[in-house]
Amino acid sequence: MSENQEKPAENDQPAGAVSAPETSTETASAPEAAPTTPEERIAALEGEKAELRDRMLRIAADFDNWKKRSRKDQADGEMRAKESVLRDFLEIIDNLERATASWGEGKEGDAKSIRDGVELVLRQFRSKLERYQVKPVEAAGLPFDPRMHEAISQVPTADVKPGSVLHELQKGYLIGDKLLRPAMVVVAAAPPAPKPQDGEPAASKTDGED
Repeated sequence: MSENQEKPAENDQPAGAVSAPETSTETASAPEAAPTTPEERIAALEGEKAELRDRMLRIAADFDNWKKRSRKDQADGEMRAKESVLRDFLEIIDNLERATASWGEGKEGDAKSIRDGVELVLRQFRSKLERYQVKPVEAAGLPFDPRMHEAISQVPTADVKPGSVLHELQKGYLIGDKLLRPAMVVVAAAPPAPKPQDGEPAASKTDGED
């Protein structure tokens, strides 16, 4: 071999060899060291305690504000509902006040005109109730229903079937399907059996009796 022939460089590697990865000059930031001394651990726990307390105070304040808003929204909704209902019934009061004012002025009127005026106001009142799904409870002549009727007394009679409503003393009302007020009624009872007249034989005794 000729001395002039260049020798391969010492750094040359055979084909197929894997080169070693280059080490990065930047070192990764080391994680924060955990407290080692008792004083450091106590300080860390105190910090976590203060953070949790601050978080709980914020949650409690948010919840208290939510309760206040909910109560206010509920009160406003109830007031709006009352205003809507009462505004409708103010028209009835207006009509009654006009009627009483005309009577106070000395205007003469017969019983029929007074009755017609009262019936007009009554029809207007019923139409307002129907607008809010308020309807009367059926009672007269129907079987007594403790869910809808309130019995004031019982009267023996043969005019209606026993256990039926004989008289309606005060109307009951439903709002939708819910009972608003039960009807106050008198319930029919079976009339007592007629007493035997003088001279008529008493009812025969049953067999086996002396």
